[in-house]
Amino acid sequence: MFQQFNQETIYLISTPFIVGFIVLEIYLSYKGQTETYTKKDTFTNIYFALLNFSLDMLMKGFSFFVLGFFYINNLFTFETGIIYWVSCFVTQDFLYYVHHCVDHKSRVFWAVHATHHNSELFNLTTGFRSPVFQPLYRYVFFIPMAIIGFHPLHILFAYTVNQVWGTLVHTKKINKMGILEYFMVTPSHHRVHHASNLKYLDKNMGMVLIIWDKIFGTFEPEDNKYEEIKFGLTYPIENKGPINIIFHEWKAIYKDATQPNISFNDRLKYVFYNPAWKPQIKD
Repeated sequence: MFQQFNQETIYLISTPFIVGFIVLEIYLSYKGQTETYTKKDTFTNIYFALLNFSLDMLMKGFSFFVLGFFYINNLFTFETGIIYWVSCFVTQDFLYYVHHCVDHKSRVFWAVHATHHNSELFNLTTGFRSPVFQPLYRYVFFIPMAIIGFHPLHILFAYTVNQVWGTLVHTKKINKMGILEYFMVTPSHHRVHHASNLKYLDKNMGMVLIIWDKIFGTFEPEDNKYEEIKFGLTYPIENKGPINIIFHEWKAIYKDATQPNISFNDRLKYVFYNPAWKPQIKD
């Protein structure tokens, strides 16, 4: 089961469907006269996707080597039946949830991930707005799977399949999805994740299953009685050039961590603590 598939096969199968959905979303946005797309934002999203994909391909061999190193000393040996594959997809989705929480809760990781959030628009191409440098370390979060006994190729395959769904939930054109709202990440859940409204910050971190958010207290439903969702960051970025979009948070970290008259510990906290962390002001 699934042995004949790999990451490249999933890309070949999913890309035409995703492109078709994007064309449909553009048409519906144009017909409804809503500014869901702009040329600059769309091309920026595609540009970041190409950068991320290129680095991902360069890192693929190394990430496979690292996962393989831990896999050869795995704890368990599994037969690749239905239970194995379901466990593989679910475990991968959970570890992505952990990875995503770290991206939001540690500033050095947020500096990479912020690229995905700093668009003020929200559409299917926002799913392409990939953190450029994430392939450098993403595989580290999947090492526990290799230790347990999941084959490295299967781990990367599961991530790719899950990522297809993670791309498709970037849309405002679908309201609620019935019973799926209870256990899967839906467009409604993911709109909350991309919102900069205070109530919605750092919520709904899952990619396929929303159960992790419900278990660990990071779930927040979309509330139509609350204020209108505002997409983007909590602070504006005046320079929306691609270089600044990638490095603006790194610049802010450097500025905070190198300011005078603060302790070495505080400098480290500016780098590794929550992005909103500030030193306590002593009376």
